[in-house]
Amino acid sequence: MPQPPHRVAITADIQNRTGIDDAMIESLVHRFYARIRDDALLGPIFAARIDDWDAHLKKMCVFWSSVTLLTGEYHGQPMVKHVFLPVDSRHFDRWLALFEETAREVCPPAAAEYFMDRARRIASSFELGIASRNKVLLARGERYVNDGLDVKLEN
Repeated sequence: MPQPPHRVAITADIQNRTGIDDAMIESLVHRFYARIRDDALLGPIFAARIDDWDAHLKKMCVFWSSVTLLTGEYHGQPMVKHVFLPVDSRHFDRWLALFEETAREVCPPAAAEYFMDRARRIASSFELGIASRNKVLLARGERYVNDGLDVKLEN
């Protein structure tokens, strides 16, 4: 289904300001998840839940297109998929570090900053959701740490 004219204009403006396009999103997503899969902390969490990496990467490209270019093509409920994961602030910090490293390699500076702004918002939202699901109410500026998790940062 074609985008409404106002959304086409918004997407075009974002693309003009940042240079983000489908090819950049695909490159970022594929490189980022290759790093995730190799990561000692995050790799096992993803490996335990993703059987079809091709399908997951396609879904993530659509997700990031919706998040960055406001295409409206993603129709999932990502919080529902993440709220039961055995993760805390340490996992989100690692996720953000790998994402930023990849974005800075793949994207021009304006695009990398744009991606990172959205990634930080997503990570914060998921961390709050997971904390809440675990009956922890975070005050402004607090982070969720689950001491029951066996966290190993070996990289």
